Amino acid sequence: MLVNAGIFTAVLGAACTLVSAHPHAHKTRSALPGDWVQSEDHPVYELFRRTNLNKRQSNSTANSTSGIPAVGSSAWTALYPQGSADTSNLPAAWTNALNAAVAAGQIPNVPQSSLVNGNPTYPNGANSQDESICSGNGGGPGSCRTNGSIWDAPDGMVAIGFDDGPTQFSPTLYTFLQQNNQKATHFMIGVNILNNWQAFLTAFNTNGDDIAVHTWTHPYMTTLSNIQVLGELAMTMQIIHDSTGGKLPRFWRPPYGDIDNRVNAIAQTVLGLTAIIWNHDTEDWAIPSGGQTLDGVNNNMQQWLTGPKSPGLIILEHELYQQTVQAFMTNYPLMAQNGWKTVSTVVTTNQTTYQNGTLVAGDSDNAFSVSVSTTSTSSSAASSSTASTNSTATGSGSSAEASGKSAAVLRAQTPSMRVMTAVFGVVAAFACASL
Repeated sequence: MLVNAGIFTAVLGAACTLVSAHPHAHKTRSALPGDWVQSEDHPVYELFRRTNLNKRQSNSTANSTSGIPAVGSSAWTALYPQGSADTSNLPAAWTNALNAAVAAGQIPNVPQSSLVNGNPTYPNGANSQDESICSGNGGGPGSCRTNGSIWDAPDGMVAIGFDDGPTQFSPTLYTFLQQNNQKATHFMIGVNILNNWQAFLTAFNTNGDDIAVHTWTHPYMTTLSNIQVLGELAMTMQIIHDSTGGKLPRFWRPPYGDIDNRVNAIAQTVLGLTAIIWNHDTEDWAIPSGGQTLDGVNNNMQQWLTGPKSPGLIILEHELYQQTVQAFMTNYPLMAQNGWKTVSTVVTTNQTTYQNGTLVAGDSDNAFSVSVSTTSTSSSAASSSTASTNSTATGSGSSAEASGKSAAVLRAQTPSMRVMTAVFGVVAAFACASL
């Protein structure tokens, strides 16, 4: 294809002007500087790329141009289990990747823990804080920090993020965030996305917030087998992928802060996920049961926000109940009043939110378009406690739930377009450098 030299020069000149004037000025959905796109031959793509769509999406409700059923449609809902993923029926791409990592010695041979009085406990009296195990132990001072996991924000920053959404109480939070022009990271539970997809789309589409993984059913992850860990994480990545036009999350948070070297390695090596923990816990999740009060949360926040600014704060908060949402809204003004910079949690990592690209806010991105069902399906609020109840020690559900429910295909650019884009990028870089 021939390109008019005058047009090319004009476009190149405009590109150089934009790059030199504002190299990182564009607003991305992840609220991060710069623009990054994962190479399409990266292994993580193959875990979620699907080529045989006819078997799954032959009905008329699959009206998305990407081939993925419209979010909220019956075809979309049918792709995912209502309870734990059936580990006997996970996509072969997932299990093959896990098996390869184990065979290569990339997954530490750490034994599964079991719950004793509600606490993960390792067999034979093993020390959970030993470097060979490195249990996160629910976060907090003194906990072993697994390799590559993130616990602290940069000095002077408060990370804004919430666990366990989306729920029936999420819309109140999302409205507040939008009114205050505040971006946030939402560590979402897979079954909650399934049951509250409208709220999910508000967070992602309307607010442009960052979406991260909080597992499918909110179990204690160190109590699960390797294949169950894989199912909990990958199934959540799948529904996020299918509901955002193809985004693959980069970050996750283990429920209860329950992580060790084995679980961390599966997340990192097989799925490319980085764990974000916390350095302060409001314990807001315990308000409804009487284990915490709003006054207690307020007192903690007052202490932290008036304290040292090094390290920065990653505070565990939830969009789980009306009280937890209210606790955040009450204390949010104190952050600016005490000189803190409030940013979405992922911004504190200086990395992109997703493993396969960014989406400029307000722009149309055909590769990451989202189709929404025009017919509402029933939506019920699924709280974290409900999700926890759905999870089991075995992590397996009925075969019927997950039968034929592998993921939808990624819309890739055509090779010619990829080549043209790359060539133009190289030419532009050299041309701009010489100006």
